[in-house]
Amino acid sequence: MIPRVRTVWISDVHLGFRGCSADRLLDFLRSVESDFLYLVGDIIDVLEMRRRLFWPRSHNQVVRTILGKAKRGTNVIYVPGNHDELFRDYCGTVFGNIRVTREAIHIKADGQRFLVVHGDKFDSVVRCSKALELLGSRLYHWLLQANTAVHFVRRKMGLPYWSLAAFMKNKVKKAVQYISNFEAGVAFEAGRLGVDGVVCGHIHRAEITKINGVVYCNCGDWVESCTALIEHYDGRLELLVWPGSRDRLTPIGEPADEPLTLTAQAEEPALELEEPVSV
Repeated sequence: MIPRVRTVWISDVHLGFRGCSADRLLDFLRSVESDFLYLVGDIIDVLEMRRRLFWPRSHNQVVRTILGKAKRGTNVIYVPGNHDELFRDYCGTVFGNIRVTREAIHIKADGQRFLVVHGDKFDSVVRCSKALELLGSRLYHWLLQANTAVHFVRRKMGLPYWSLAAFMKNKVKKAVQYISNFEAGVAFEAGRLGVDGVVCGHIHRAEITKINGVVYCNCGDWVESCTALIEHYDGRLELLVWPGSRDRLTPIGEPADEPLTLTAQAEEPALELEEPVSV
């Protein structure tokens, strides 16, 4: 068991999809305790499950573990994404001590306000065409299947894990431009709302950086990178990768321009939820 942290953000788990790293997520959830747990969208891949039902025991255990945390006093906030958007019909309600909301404002230990949103509304493909979204989703799943084969061969050769999907996203010029545009759009909306930072998911690219004075955080995914964003009790943010062994949290990212110097203020309220914000 690792030391307790104040807040954990996870996104893009894609339970119900064969590429989901449910075992690693389960190990992480059982090893980490926090006051707040944010589920930042695409936790259950409803789109994939409509096409083909896949729900092994490990996926069920992830859900049970999250429900158990909520029952024992962890504040669990669920912000649905585009793959589990049917749960957006239940925004404003509480199920099993889990609050469902379209967006949230998280107040950190130092009083800084962070918008929490999945991020699909900043994706032009998702917003403009459901058909293109589904096509892109299928292509991405095929790429992940190829990635599984590559990983199998590399493991037999004694080589470390290497993500074909991540490599393609980083090397293809249009994908890089898409990511850059997405991050800029999310940061712009956060700046427009007057908050200090934003936490999102959606693009499966874990990062902490600053864009035009706004702290941009993406908590990554549990398909390729197995990453989470955490807040320590001094307000410090850290981006982590979970390798599958317990008692190990490995930092994988730092703010791009300057470190975050945060001071704890215990008297500040921990969480404030607001009405959904329209773009």
